Amino acid sequence: MALPPTFTPTRQAALARLEAYLPAAGRYGAERNFVRPGHDNVSRLSPWLQKRLIREEEVVAAVRARWSFEAVEKFVQEVHWRTYWKGWLEQRPAAWTRWQAAVPRRRDGLAGERRADWEAAREGRTGIDGFDDWARELVATGYLHNHARMWFASIWVFTLRLPWELGADFFHTHLLDADVASNTLSWRWVAGLQTAGKTYLARADNIAKYTDGRHRPAAHRLATEALALSEEPLPKVAAWVPAPAAAERGRAGLWLHPEDLSAEIGELADARIEAINAIWPAGMAREVGWAPAVEAWTRAALGDGAERAGRRFGAPVAAGETSDVAEAVAEWARVAGLDTVIAYRPFVGPWLAKGLAVEAALARVGVRMEWRRRAWDATHFPHATRGYFPFWERIRSAG
Repeated sequence: MALPPTFTPTRQAALARLEAYLPAAGRYGAERNFVRPGHDNVSRLSPWLQKRLIREEEVVAAVRARWSFEAVEKFVQEVHWRTYWKGWLEQRPAAWTRWQAAVPRRRDGLAGERRADWEAAREGRTGIDGFDDWARELVATGYLHNHARMWFASIWVFTLRLPWELGADFFHTHLLDADVASNTLSWRWVAGLQTAGKTYLARADNIAKYTDGRHRPAAHRLATEALALSEEPLPKVAAWVPAPAAAERGRAGLWLHPEDLSAEIGELADARIEAINAIWPAGMAREVGWAPAVEAWTRAALGDGAERAGRRFGAPVAAGETSDVAEAVAEWARVAGLDTVIAYRPFVGPWLAKGLAVEAALARVGVRMEWRRRAWDATHFPHATRGYFPFWERIRSAG
């Protein structure tokens, strides 16, 4: 499967893109809303950030080293948005499980003209200027500018009156940066669920302005009001907190998954690792709903992360794929004589489900699972209790 253009799934490519963007980062606040061909006015780092081929603190440190905080505050805010969404979802995981359950129900409930509208929207055949181009761009490249995502979601929900869950599913299928929290909660925000009663309405004049006139949808084709959706309140739970690391790990291995592919940098960099497991769950793309290009990109990114981890720790890497990743990791640990398997705990979403299955399988063969959390997340997640701006004020005041 050919990989989408522009985004090479390696840490080296992420660092190169960051370096190329730094001279423009100070103009982000003024230019970020413009949706231009090539998207050079924004960083386009999100696919690499989502896999942590590059880490949030690296990006923030780089732009702050080059520019004053005032010049790049808007950009730094955007980096923190993904952290905020993750922290918020960790405390309200039902937003994810409700969406999972709703997608097949909503899809099966479409019939006749409604189903035809849904298919036209996904294929870029609605006749709405801009919207159709964004649908095709998403499928072709695995990326959309954030402003285009907002317009697209608004038109999907309020103009085409299609279920927001199926729009989020369309993005989740094709986006290289389809972070569970950012994608699900951003669609909820547009629809008026995330901040109760607050919706986002796409306007023809706004689209024309911020596409430099390339797209001028007829105003009468777009919804003129956005009626917020409603739902039962989401239960809140305590975000997961890591237990203290064991004083004696014995022989330790590393389980590597695509939500943190910089294991050789940061908290685990000095750990003694005897073996690394970066095996791929066969059927994962079908189970999660990824397009082939997203699967290929993610698998290649995992390979890059495993190669770097292997070099850093001087440890053999188990790769390939398996029909049962939990049992495969447990057998690998048994054969390698491991006492502990260390991993950064996945976030709410499909990789967490895999991780918990791995933990249970390891326990059956007498191997301890040691979950870790990045200091960035442990510091920021507790503040993601309400809206973004109270969260940001806490972060900003902390320096």
